[in-house]
Amino acid sequence: MEIKVCKIEKPAEMNFILGQSHFIKTVEDIHEAIVNINPGIKFAIAFCEASQKSLVRFSGNDDDLLELAKKNAMNIACGHSFIIFLGNAYPLNILSAIKAVPEVVRLFCATANQTEVIIAETGQGRGILGVIDGEKTKGIESDADIRERKELLRAIGYKM
Repeated sequence: MEIKVCKIEKPAEMNFILGQSHFIKTVEDIHEAIVNINPGIKFAIAFCEASQKSLVRFSGNDDDLLELAKKNAMNIACGHSFIIFLGNAYPLNILSAIKAVPEVVRLFCATANQTEVIIAETGQGRGILGVIDGEKTKGIESDADIRERKELLRAIGYKM
C-alpha cells in the first residue's frame, strides 16, 4: 500500500464539501438536495464512480465550478468519493440536506481552508483515509478572541 497526499486546488476563499457515498445516483440526488434548499445557489458536484466504467460523474449549474469539481475529483480518484464546490453559499447552508441524501455515507470536511486529502492506494484502487483541514492549532482563545468570534457571527447574521 502506498500513502499519497492530494491537495485540493481551488481559489482561497471558496468553500467545498468532500464526502463518500455508495451509488451512481449520488450526483442527481445531491443536485436535487441543493436546489431544493435554494435554486439560486451556484454549485458543482463531481462523483468518482467505483466500478464498471469508473468515470467522474458530474452535475451543477456553474461552468467554472464544474471544471474545478471535475479536476479535483480526477486528482483524488477514490471510488465513491464526491466533492461539491459552492459559489455563493456556505457549507452550513446545505450540510443537513447533504447528510440526508440516502446514499451519502460520510463527510470528510466542509471548509474553505487549504486542504490535503490523505489517500491510500493498493493494487485494487484508492481510498480516502482522512483530510488535513487548515493549519495546526496555535493556542486557546482569549476573552478578546471570544468577543471577536461572537461579534463576527452576529455581523454576518448567523447569531442574534
